[in-house]
Amino acid sequence: MTAYAIANIQSITMGPPIVEYLERIDGTLAPYGGRFVVHGDPADVREGDFTGDLIAVEFPNTAAAVGWYESAPYREIAPLRTDNSDGWVVLVDGVSPDHRATDILAAQSSRE
Repeated sequence: MTAYAIANIQSITMGPPIVEYLERIDGTLAPYGGRFVVHGDPADVREGDFTGDLIAVEFPNTAAAVGWYESAPYREIAPLRTDNSDGWVVLVDGVSPDHRATDILAAQSSRE
C-alpha cells in the first residue's frame, strides 16, 4: 500500500543551502521509489487557516518511506532544509483503492 511523506513548509529562507537541498533531494528519493505528487503550488484554502507550502511525496509502501527518511543520503541533506525553514514533516500510510469513509469506523472501534 502506498505511503506518503507530507510536509508543510511555513517559512523558508531561500539561499544556497535550500538550492543545494532542492538539487539533491530527487537523488535521495529515487532508490526508494519516491516521487513528488504535490510540491508547493499555491493552495486554494476552502476551510480553516493554512499557511506555507504543502509538499507530498508518494512511496510504494511504508518501508520505502521510512527507509528514505532514515537513509544516510537524506539525513545528510535534511539540515539544509531544517536550518533554513520552519514547518513539519509526517510519514503516513495511504489507503487502498476500494477504501470508503466508513472504513475508519471499524478501525476506530478496534482501537477502543
